[in-house]
Amino acid sequence: MSGSAYERELKGILAGDEKVLRKVVRSCDEEEKENYLSILGHPFIVLRAAGSFGVDLVAIRGDISFPIEVKSSSNSTFHFSDKPRLGEQAEMLIRECRRASLFPLYAFRLKGVRGDAWRVFTLDVGGVEGRLGVVYRRIPKIPRTKSGNLVMRWEEGMPLNLFIAYLTSIF
Repeated sequence: MSGSAYERELKGILAGDEKVLRKVVRSCDEEEKENYLSILGHPFIVLRAAGSFGVDLVAIRGDISFPIEVKSSSNSTFHFSDKPRLGEQAEMLIRECRRASLFPLYAFRLKGVRGDAWRVFTLDVGGVEGRLGVVYRRIPKIPRTKSGNLVMRWEEGMPLNLFIAYLTSIF
């Protein structure tokens, strides 16, 4: 699948699209499946936001919203330094999210994985308050290398099914 196909998959998951969810949970265990399907009772409005702002999706529901950047790879480590534009985009997201007291969500889809192939991360933006801040503090932050470059390691992320279960339990 292409990068835009994974964007559509994540959009369908967060929007509670039953057809997309049934496809995604086919290889999941029972707990993962139950967690994913919990979004049906608490779906987001998910807007495709590709363009000058530099994020792929924006998820909105009640008193929680966040911009989402979707990344996919067959390699479990994603180096932002591979393409300088990715690092610049992340720095811009940090600045903009600080201004708005939001956090960005990075959704990393590892190709060829059975079960929950999605992991979520955020950037260290600080200053996120209230209930949104509670969520922000639970999500793994994308670390920097000694040279200051961002790197996502899929196995260090929060499984998307757990993120969804957490959101549906507190909001």
